[in-house]
Amino acid sequence: MTERDDDDGEPEPERYTLVVDEAHAGERVDAIAAALVEGMSRAAVQRLIDEGHVAVGGQPVKKAGQRLRAGDAIDIVVPPPVAVELVPEDIPLVVVYEDADLIAIDKPAGLVVHPAAGHPRGTLVNALLFHCKDLGGIGGELRPGIVHRLDRDTTGVMVAAKSERAHASLVAAFGDKTTILREYLGIAAPPPPAAAGTLQTLYNRHPVDRKRFSSKVSSGRPAITHWQIAEQLRGAALVRFRLATGRTHQIRVHASDHGFPLIGDAVYGRTPPAVAPLARQLGRQALHAAVLAFAHPVTGAALRFESPLPADMTAVLEALR
Repeated sequence: MTERDDDDGEPEPERYTLVVDEAHAGERVDAIAAALVEGMSRAAVQRLIDEGHVAVGGQPVKKAGQRLRAGDAIDIVVPPPVAVELVPEDIPLVVVYEDADLIAIDKPAGLVVHPAAGHPRGTLVNALLFHCKDLGGIGGELRPGIVHRLDRDTTGVMVAAKSERAHASLVAAFGDKTTILREYLGIAAPPPPAAAGTLQTLYNRHPVDRKRFSSKVSSGRPAITHWQIAEQLRGAALVRFRLATGRTHQIRVHASDHGFPLIGDAVYGRTPPAVAPLARQLGRQALHAAVLAFAHPVTGAALRFESPLPADMTAVLEALR
């Protein structure tokens, strides 16, 4: 059982009370807490233990590996997040379109979209604040202008809002999923089992590793990915993915869970030995946001942005042809 205290007004610590049931008896305290508190990883629990914010039976936990018994009560206090000062940074951007209301960029690998734990600086938000002098505050203090994300090591086209009217419209469009076309190119090894298909599953955090996601769960939100082989390769395939929903890591999880993981995906991939050297050379998941199309949030004009495959994925393709 879990309880979470939420108060209005100034930020307050989040407080959780967990009572260990028979199913979790004998497990480590960090594993139990991560499994029972939605969105909390074992690493986060371990940090809280180190800081003295986790107690069992009223006594602070000293070791993350402490084993618990059925009926033990765990108390967790999560301090409120520390405000991050957003600083404009002169980080180069490849701008594919820009007007008074929005900007579309071609994101390189390694660029985090917005500040978060471990990445307070050097993000796309910092770059946008430098490039777009009037962006501050659009859509929120910590993620100004951001309406969707790409994973740090996923390349390709993405859009940000530069006005409040554009932000509201784009957020609604990305939430609807039917008014936005998002196509990705990925290199999968082994290749998919058929020429094309649709994966329609439930989607949630992995039941064991809370930092990962899974489509093999008994409860969760719906996730839909359409895929088609664009080119057969030697022991692999270039696959075109089209998103009908936009869950975190959705393409990577769907591809891996259904037998054709992306080359170089260190979190979800199981790269075959034959392509392992190419995966190491690539150094990231072979996934690229190739097409983004939608109606302009203010004028209604049809917009379509395309990004060519980056050099590192092109090199992998050439080696597999």
